[in-house]
Amino acid sequence: MKKILFLFCAVLLAAVITESLYIFDKNFFPVPVKKEQLQPKPLLVYTFENLKKTKFPESKITLGPVVSENSDSVSRMFYYFVPEKPNSRIMEKVSGLMNIPKTGGAYPVIVMFRGFVPDNIYKPGIGTQPAAQVFANKGFITLAPDFLGYGESASPSADPFENRFQTYTTALALLSALPSLNSGLEPNYLGTVSADLNKIGIWGHSNGGHIALATLAISGVTYPTVLWAPVSTSFPYSILYYTDESDDQGKALRQTLSGFEKAYDTDLFSPTNYYNCIKAPIEINQGTADQEVPVWWSDNLADTLKKNNIEVKYFTYPGADHNLLPSGWSDAVTNSIDFYNQQFSKQ
Repeated sequence: MKKILFLFCAVLLAAVITESLYIFDKNFFPVPVKKEQLQPKPLLVYTFENLKKTKFPESKITLGPVVSENSDSVSRMFYYFVPEKPNSRIMEKVSGLMNIPKTGGAYPVIVMFRGFVPDNIYKPGIGTQPAAQVFANKGFITLAPDFLGYGESASPSADPFENRFQTYTTALALLSALPSLNSGLEPNYLGTVSADLNKIGIWGHSNGGHIALATLAISGVTYPTVLWAPVSTSFPYSILYYTDESDDQGKALRQTLSGFEKAYDTDLFSPTNYYNCIKAPIEINQGTADQEVPVWWSDNLADTLKKNNIEVKYFTYPGADHNLLPSGWSDAVTNSIDFYNQQFSKQ
């Protein structure tokens, strides 16, 4: 009986000790921990650092049908290809509108990036064509890509942020395609009109100015660049600022952005963090009555670029709106042409 009682007490004591160890020292009985599955982050290929390392293939530029013409220049479609994603071998077609002087000669090239245009009213040249025609009449070849989802271009990504970042790759791919421009012109102009590829400039308006700044920061090219009312503030504030223009006051976008910010560091996608990488001389044109791009954005941009030892010219136009109307448009065109000619004369 004593033995049975002793064994009972021993078992009971062991149970008490075991329970105590579990309660007060759970490391004694480690609980299996489920390994958290790493979420894929496919958009990391679009960070500025990764895009700086991306080599874009030299797509061939081809010319399409004539859209319109005047006594001094002709407007016609052009086409090239952009990788579906950085470093992808899948290539997507991009269309655009080119303006070409009629008189024979070798002409500087201006790549033009437009601002936002709703796709239901879009046609090639919207946002660039008024200035582009003046540039062509004054002796420049201009190329304005439609971007994916517009004109005759392929569809963009269904992801709204990848769709946005594809504007950078579309712009960078066009710069990489420029060496083929003369081979595209040759069948149509038999050498009478050619591009002077030693003289390339960039122009951007509104969100096109944002694309131009991003392109300069990523590529490091020294192409003289003219910006009209550029969206130059940080990402994602640069899109949140405009959410009141949507039917739902930006509710859907904010929900999507919340998911993006949980997965990614937005600083890696913000051009403002890379303005110190810009090497090109820049001219900024800004209306003081602009309701879409506040004048202080351009004030701050000019100051930031100057602090980074970037050559900057800054013009403001009293009472002018986002399109530099009614008082500044003609002066802005003149200032732009003068800037390009001055910069190209240094080369």
